[in-house]
Amino acid sequence: MDLGLAVPQYGRFAAAGSLPAVARAAEELGFASLWAGDRLMTPLAPKDRYPGGDGSVPEAHRVFLDPFAVLSVAATATTSARLGTSALNACWYPPPVLARSLTTLDHLSGGRLVAGFGLGWSSDEYAAAGVPWKDRARRYEATLDALEAIWRDDPVAVEHELWTIAPSHIEPKPARRPPVYLAGFSEPALRRVGRRGDGWLTAALPLPALGAMWAAVRESAERAGRDPDALRMVLRSNPVVTGAGTPPRSGTVGQISAYLAAAAEAGVHEVILDLQHTATSDGHLLELAADFRARLTA
Repeated sequence: MDLGLAVPQYGRFAAAGSLPAVARAAEELGFASLWAGDRLMTPLAPKDRYPGGDGSVPEAHRVFLDPFAVLSVAATATTSARLGTSALNACWYPPPVLARSLTTLDHLSGGRLVAGFGLGWSSDEYAAAGVPWKDRARRYEATLDALEAIWRDDPVAVEHELWTIAPSHIEPKPARRPPVYLAGFSEPALRRVGRRGDGWLTAALPLPALGAMWAAVRESAERAGRDPDALRMVLRSNPVVTGAGTPPRSGTVGQISAYLAAAAEAGVHEVILDLQHTATSDGHLLELAADFRARLTA
């Protein structure tokens, strides 16, 4: 199982000095990948429940840095770690703009991009971005189609009711077609992962639920004539480290590590540790990261 780390991006870690120092140290510790998320705002009276905890948006998310800028800084501080998005809200961005940002990151990092996408959960954020909440799944599929065309074709030509790309050169191309990981837990989302994703971005769920969803992804891949063994399951863990708790959401480093080890046995290929909800400083975050890595690679 590979280990990745969410780089400093939000809350107390949204600081110019934290990001390059932690990214560099994480690579030196042996973390295989570095990840950033995508939040736009924190509504005072949200229309939708946050998908975690008690349903309220974490206080730390009030300050949230742009994922493209964050990963660009991480790219300059590192040399080999993969750079992933977990996950971009793909529908917020016109496909050529999204492709340009992602391809630039891939180009400047020497081909280290992993493109992770999701539909998001907040209709307030969609409204602020000027994107309809209705029919967002259809827009999502069309966005993925357009990205594939931009990364593959030269010239590129896309004609769709949502946008038109006149026959054009869109360069540079990525060093190689980036792996595309898709998030989601609903039945349509899981089918989409199997049908067209290179991997599934999931959260730290109870293992029986995780196994059932992964089976649905694999079944969808088989129905689409794809090799299910070629897909990767990537689990994001956002634990609160306490003296005792209830893994996977909280607990000691040992308790949470035991859950993650069991998740690896259940088929997880990579874990993204996000320690920004529990660490109190850059040093503390790196101490926790080193402790988790030591336990999970022993």
